[in-house]
Amino acid sequence: MQISMLIDGAQAQARNGATFERRNPLDGSVATVAPAATPEDAVAAVEAAAAAFESWSRTGPGERRALLMKASQALEAKADALAAAVAAETGASAIWAGFNVHLAAGMLLEAASLTTQIGGQVIPSDVPGSLAMAVRQPAGVVLGIAPWNAPVILAVRAIATPLACGNTVVLKGSEICPATHGLIIEALQEAGLPKGVVNFVTNAPADAAAVVEAMVAHPAVRRVNFTGSTHVGKLIAATCARYLKPVVLELGGKAPLVVLDDADVDAAVDAAVFGAFANSGQICMSTERIIVDARIADVFVDKLARRAAGLPLGDPRKGPVVLGSVVDMGTVARCNALIDDAVAKGGRLVIGGKATDTLMPATLIDHVTPDMRIFHEEAFGPVKGIVRVDGPEEAVACANDNAYGLSAAVFGRDVARAMRVAGRIESGICHVNGPTVHDEAQMPFGGVKGSGIGRFGGQAGIDAFTELRWLTVQTSPRHYPF
Repeated sequence: MQISMLIDGAQAQARNGATFERRNPLDGSVATVAPAATPEDAVAAVEAAAAAFESWSRTGPGERRALLMKASQALEAKADALAAAVAAETGASAIWAGFNVHLAAGMLLEAASLTTQIGGQVIPSDVPGSLAMAVRQPAGVVLGIAPWNAPVILAVRAIATPLACGNTVVLKGSEICPATHGLIIEALQEAGLPKGVVNFVTNAPADAAAVVEAMVAHPAVRRVNFTGSTHVGKLIAATCARYLKPVVLELGGKAPLVVLDDADVDAAVDAAVFGAFANSGQICMSTERIIVDARIADVFVDKLARRAAGLPLGDPRKGPVVLGSVVDMGTVARCNALIDDAVAKGGRLVIGGKATDTLMPATLIDHVTPDMRIFHEEAFGPVKGIVRVDGPEEAVACANDNAYGLSAAVFGRDVARAMRVAGRIESGICHVNGPTVHDEAQMPFGGVKGSGIGRFGGQAGIDAFTELRWLTVQTSPRHYPF
């Protein structure tokens, strides 16, 4: 598939004609040929967004709401095309692609509802006759940088709330799924968004740093949001710091699922299977460590193993599966190394094992200890470690013994006790008696520690993508000291 960028409402190729290829991870066939933007192309996209900002920022909330609602419908109409693109570019299953489209369409509707929620407040002033207000206004051009792993959800999240707030947007598509991200931009255009309000840039992997810096450096860019790895997030943050640009970062995770001794084991197993193996474990919220009380560990592990072993694995282009292909052989090498290290240090391989291609089976390693790499490192694949602990204190200590802090979960029938445990876990998100993988557009989504800064979603999203200004009106004569 040959795709184009979108700059100022027109399809565009790189000005030097350069392109790059994205290949299918299973068979190496060319999935997409995309423009390899130059920094000059990226600047042109920013300038188009800047030119459109003046009129778009003045549109009423009803107009923005109507367009976002149309965009939601247009996105859902592309469900089949998006599923095919996701399978071709990333190897993910139709189940995952469908979930992405459904949630992303809801995100656009939620953004539509926010257009009338961009409020402010009147603040009492000590100056007689001074009407003092805190007012939220559109910030300007927003640069959104989206990843491949939840490609529809995360690209829409990067742009929907900024648009609702009256900003214009440049989306830098992922090098791994440029066609998938391009289909989202098509849906927005079909909804009737004015030219320049949304722009789309794709780049070859080697050019990413230069393209991003060119856009961040541009004076019109007032906000940056990035979802991806912690390593790259630190580079983005450093670039934004050089140019004093506010940034929202949603980065890596090592989500713990804590199973207390009074947990409903079957419910905990259900959540673990979903949280650990949805999209082959390639989700920022994926259950990465299963922390289970030793009193119930044998029963829990046995039930979990039997469930996980039955998950369908295969090429998603050939039929329905739960576990499709992982994104590349680098993931296979990383996960295989984690398995080797854990087994060499006393871990017990319960099911699964090392893979020779990108069709990786569900893999569980029991009796994981802190000296094993899998205890600390993000697998970002279908390889999961089980840590046995003695009581809630050890469970909390284990959950927090990590550089990350995005999502977490706690299972226990005594909900008050489980809530106390959840309150002590260092994470931006925690679910009691629910899976670590859970996203809703209206919720404040983000992490702590190495999992990022800032929040997407709902009022938190409005706060992130608007400027808070102090305005006053002097309604009576003012006394001055001289």
